[in-house]
Amino acid sequence: MMKKPQTVKSLEELGRVRLSKNFFMRDFLHSEISQIEGIPNIPDNPDLAIASGKSLCEQVLEPIQQAFGRISIRSGYRSSAVNAKGAENKNQYNCASNTSNYAVHIWDVPDAQGYMGATACIIVNSFIDYYEKTADWTALAWWIHDYIDYYNAITFFPKYAAFNIGWSENPESRKLYIYSYIPNPYTSKKGYLTRLDAENYSGSHKQFYEELTTQLAITL
Repeated sequence: MMKKPQTVKSLEELGRVRLSKNFFMRDFLHSEISQIEGIPNIPDNPDLAIASGKSLCEQVLEPIQQAFGRISIRSGYRSSAVNAKGAENKNQYNCASNTSNYAVHIWDVPDAQGYMGATACIIVNSFIDYYEKTADWTALAWWIHDYIDYYNAITFFPKYAAFNIGWSENPESRKLYIYSYIPNPYTSKKGYLTRLDAENYSGSHKQFYEELTTQLAITL
């Protein structure tokens, strides 16, 4: 059992934990809120944070990176203290409440049902040029929906088409929805691209990402 790091050496040991083939715990510990506010972004329960992070990396992030090449981590783990500071003053740093973020960005606290989970905000580097030329974030979204079976929710943001993507231990929380703050190029609307009860949820969506995969030589 790993205790909460209290020294540089013990924090280094936590950072060096390999979560999957290409990701280490240290990749997910950077936080601007932590740095500016002086609040350590360190798990209170490292073992749970590691277990959740491993599942996120192995079942969600690694398959995306294997297909598209290197992904960048924009944000990942948040300690309860860091997230609480981000949610203060009417969501001053764009953080939902701690209760909403348990088993989401707060990897080391289970959700209300007792399930563990983890979320990271990532950028698919090879997708940036395609997105900036076409404004079509849906190509990547539909590819993930068709090929990544263990994501639980996705939310896209305008800068570089970065997106939150999560994993949940709860089998009923898989592939719940894709939401975007970027207008859909086909409808000019923001909001849900798809969700469990939507007519467009099931089946293949290859027509939306065929051009993308051809340009990037993605093997399906």
